[in-house]
Amino acid sequence: MDEDEIRKSAALEQRHWWYAERRALVRRLVSPLAPGRALDVGCGGGGNTGVLRDLGWQVSGLEYSPAAAGLATSRGLDVVRGDARVLPFRDASMDLVMSTDMWEHIDDDEAVARETFRVLKPGGRLLVAVPCSMSLWSGHDVALGHVRRYEKAELTGLMERVGLEVVDVRSWNVLLRPVVRARRKHNTSESEMEEVHPLLNAGLRAAVATERVLPLHRLPGVSLVVRAVKPVRGS
Repeated sequence: MDEDEIRKSAALEQRHWWYAERRALVRRLVSPLAPGRALDVGCGGGGNTGVLRDLGWQVSGLEYSPAAAGLATSRGLDVVRGDARVLPFRDASMDLVMSTDMWEHIDDDEAVARETFRVLKPGGRLLVAVPCSMSLWSGHDVALGHVRRYEKAELTGLMERVGLEVVDVRSWNVLLRPVVRARRKHNTSESEMEEVHPLLNAGLRAAVATERVLPLHRLPGVSLVVRAVKPVRGS
């Protein structure tokens, strides 16, 4: 993702329906865990890093882009510039590693998965969200610098190859998938991360929020969310 796209995304982050509901998703999935040491890999402007901090975690963000790292730092977050393929953290130092919409940007995503495994403590948790299904590939992905969209078996297989134990896989943004598919069929070069009219923004957010109470997590969506754990030796 280029620097202009990063700045645009950061400006939208606090009000855009997609970012708001992604933060709500992170909060729901992390809230049951006892806070400890956490790392947000590919933290961008720090929206989800801030969620972990507010939940009581001692959290650091890792970000490659100087523009995004600067934005996150300006929000009072602890941010380290670095490469997700070579994490600048000690072995077994993290209780939680989170990566939201980052793995799809990296050619060598297996290196990211291996490094994630390395820095997690035994029993430590991983939360990953990625765009799913190459059938939804469009100019939006190109504009955001994506290398791929993931299929469920591809993502879980990657985690298992590096030694992680997959706990749960769910779809997110299920109800809007038909809308996304129709829109992206004709999108050849543009990101969809644009300002949205407040009424439409509220409606889209309500549609995604509805998924919290409906049994839709096993149906195809726009994103995949995976929770995994680093096994305790001998377990």
